[in-house]
Amino acid sequence: MKRNLFLIDLLFCIFWILTFPVLLEAKDPNTSPVLRLAMDAATPGILDPHFAAATHDRSAVDMLFNGLVRYKPGDSSSIEPDLAESLPRSEIMDGRQIWTFSLRKGVMFHPGPKNAAYELTADDVVYSLQKSADPNRSAYAGEYTGMTFEKSDKYTIRIIREKPLSTTLFLPKVANYAGGFIVSKKAVEAMGDDFFKTHPVGTGPFMFGGYTSGKKIRMNANELYFRGRPFLDAVEILYIPDIGHRELALKSAKADCIIGKVDTAWARKMEREKGILVDIHGVGEVATIYFNTKVQPLTDVRVRKAIAYGLERDLFLSYFGKPMVKNVYSPVPDHFLPGGLTKEEAETLGLDYAFNPGKARQLLAEAGYINGFALKLVASEFEQYLKNYECMRDQLQRINVDLTIEVVDHSTMHKKIRQDVNPMTLYVAWRPNADVYLTRFFHSDSIVVTGAKPDTNFSHYDKIDGLIEAARQEINPNKQIELWKHAQIKILEDMVAYPLHYMNLIYARRAYVDYGHELVSSMALYPQITEKTRFLKKTVHEMKTQKD
Repeated sequence: MKRNLFLIDLLFCIFWILTFPVLLEAKDPNTSPVLRLAMDAATPGILDPHFAAATHDRSAVDMLFNGLVRYKPGDSSSIEPDLAESLPRSEIMDGRQIWTFSLRKGVMFHPGPKNAAYELTADDVVYSLQKSADPNRSAYAGEYTGMTFEKSDKYTIRIIREKPLSTTLFLPKVANYAGGFIVSKKAVEAMGDDFFKTHPVGTGPFMFGGYTSGKKIRMNANELYFRGRPFLDAVEILYIPDIGHRELALKSAKADCIIGKVDTAWARKMEREKGILVDIHGVGEVATIYFNTKVQPLTDVRVRKAIAYGLERDLFLSYFGKPMVKNVYSPVPDHFLPGGLTKEEAETLGLDYAFNPGKARQLLAEAGYINGFALKLVASEFEQYLKNYECMRDQLQRINVDLTIEVVDHSTMHKKIRQDVNPMTLYVAWRPNADVYLTRFFHSDSIVVTGAKPDTNFSHYDKIDGLIEAARQEINPNKQIELWKHAQIKILEDMVAYPLHYMNLIYARRAYVDYGHELVSSMALYPQITEKTRFLKKTVHEMKTQKD
């Protein structure tokens, strides 16, 4: 009898040993899925969405909060309802424009350190938008000038504008981007603004779960999310500033998705790795060279045009690789936003400034610089800046324009260029629409140091204020686009800015990560993790590695 029992136990053990790998491989990865997203930062910054600006912070608040409307996940060209039941239409009453939003019922705020979960109402929306419009409580207050916010009833709000705006310009202000995020009134009032920056409370698919100093933040699934409970149990954002370490984390399955390096060779290297996929997507930050028109010899339009003719756009692309970057021909990227000039439009107008070193030298000679000249510039250590500066320096040597580049850390570069130290400033930026691009870089109010509202008008340009303001007031989208294009034609005719290219975003992920949507472009500057993001079937090795 004992022998029979021994044989049965032995057979059971053999069966278990043989079948355990199969059982493990067949395990549903959704039983305890935690997605680990590695970002290129050492620590989180500000998680109050009305201040969040860095890519790694935008990624977090995108998962924690909603707007009245939202950019469709994975496709920033389309706006759809979010906390609102539908997209609104405006009406004009007594010369004022009124936008009415009906809110979804049953949307729940996350529980916070000092508040229980509760239903979102019009009070929260009005409070959030008033906070966004307060320059002491938001970095985006300028977007809400001339607006008032009113509660009509528990689930209805009205936004009133003294000056009408087109749908194209209005909806992004209330979308899930920057100041458009809706925060919990009860949480902010209970905690205070400063505490809220590190303990965010929203309505998104994930809710803040804690911070491990110097390592990660955790966001747990929102069981009460109005679109349904997320497939993932949690998301952890890992802070790994070094690309080599991020790459190692991905290869070893310690991370499921990482922000990559804007470099074709890196992308191709990662694509050769088994079980890893590479995503190259927009929105693309635009690199543009701005000429300070108040500094000699750049006061002469012939000199500025000579520099433009002395540059070859495709050479800039070669520093990054064409899948990563693509040429643009106006400050507003026509690929992503209405109001930009296409390559064909720029060529037809003779404003593409195709590479022509002979013409460049001729213009310099006419301006009295037959032997060229020299300039000193400050550049950031970040690759997307430094590579462009170095390429510009090397190209302009061909027409005897000598650039000396001082390389500083990124924050120092930002500080110095806002002190107006550069005669030529190369800047890489994304802005949500043509009005913001033109206002912040070309309106006289935005001139660095001396403008009424100093911002990023490095060119000291003041010739298109009327066009910018007329376009802003135009509510006919087609006429508005024409005004934006006219403004950019003037910019290119005066050559106060030379548009280079837009830089795509690049992320790499384990093949078992399914974002839950097609990935074309993202205003959140990362692939977007939503309630539909999930893990496909993982291998035994990958599950064991993550567990370890």
